Amino acid sequence: MVTATLRPTRVRVNETAIFENVQHALAQLKEETALFAVVKADGYGHGLLRVARVAQKAGASGFCVAVLDEALALRQAGFTAPILVLGIIEPAYAAIAAANHVAVPVGSAAWLDEALPHLQDPALPPLRVHLAMDTGMGRIGFRDVAALKAACAVAVANPQAFEIEGLFTHFATADEPDTTYFKLQVARFQAFLAALPTKPRYVHVANSATSLWHQACNGNVIRFGVAMYGLNPSGRAIEATPYPLKPAMSLVSTLSFVKQIEAGEAVSYGATYHAAEAEWIGTVPMGYADGWLRRLQGFHVLVDGQFCEIVGRVCMDQFMIRLPHAYPTGTAVVLVGQSGDQTITLQDVADYSQTIHYEIACGLAARLPRESVAPVK
Repeated sequence: MVTATLRPTRVRVNETAIFENVQHALAQLKEETALFAVVKADGYGHGLLRVARVAQKAGASGFCVAVLDEALALRQAGFTAPILVLGIIEPAYAAIAAANHVAVPVGSAAWLDEALPHLQDPALPPLRVHLAMDTGMGRIGFRDVAALKAACAVAVANPQAFEIEGLFTHFATADEPDTTYFKLQVARFQAFLAALPTKPRYVHVANSATSLWHQACNGNVIRFGVAMYGLNPSGRAIEATPYPLKPAMSLVSTLSFVKQIEAGEAVSYGATYHAAEAEWIGTVPMGYADGWLRRLQGFHVLVDGQFCEIVGRVCMDQFMIRLPHAYPTGTAVVLVGQSGDQTITLQDVADYSQTIHYEIACGLAARLPRESVAPVK
């Protein structure tokens, strides 16, 4: 996709906020516990390489990504720290992962059997694998001890092809006040761990929520994701955090057109909005093709420290707002962030959209330029 650098709409990324969020997390950890920065989905919309650079400077000792291509992008950019892909890759690509010293998850002995023929080149290092335990997420991983032991037997029998580097699970409800299901998953993971004669180098269960509210379960690695970007993983369900989370993302634009319409006149597709009286209407150059959802009609943005309602349907590339009075074109518009004494958060946008802030941040399109503010050298 073309990045629209010749348009005033921008995603601004506060590097210092990311840096401080990582450092705050590290300060909570035991000395032997590592922090792997989760930079998948283009760093949750903040920029893969930017976030990786800042997180590493702040003390992250490794990275987690979702797909092998993201891991390769980090390697091609010169990052040498450990990288773990969190999603199952095709066995045919096992040699690519091994050659680039990228660890991958394994949830069955069958995957190891399929990958083995691709790992016969003696010049290749062993493929680093993390054994995934499905303790209740229902996504990937071993569901019983017998299957886990069968896979371990395949790996141990082929040391030239496989190195068991890690063991992990993922919690489904670590961000919720009710800990019943969380405790069930912890018990299941402990049973898996007890079944292994030796522990691998990395044992990890902690996502952001676990690292914030269940620190006794951290293992020796935390996978620090959404909290690194200053976002509360629970949304509003658990307000208190052990350290302040500083949001790193803001979203800004300007007014591209301003006009006055008369009472009764309609705005945007479907004529779903009609002016109650003579009104000043501003146009903002951003739309649902950029990730500003069509359902945000009736929400608001900030102009000159004042909330201005989005009127009419959000278009593909533009939307309209009702202004308190005339403003010149080029006037700043804040979609996410602060203007004057008022603030709009990603959580506010998510609440109105009936979704989660993860989806809003990750849904901002590549057409939007990302630019750093408060850069970390």
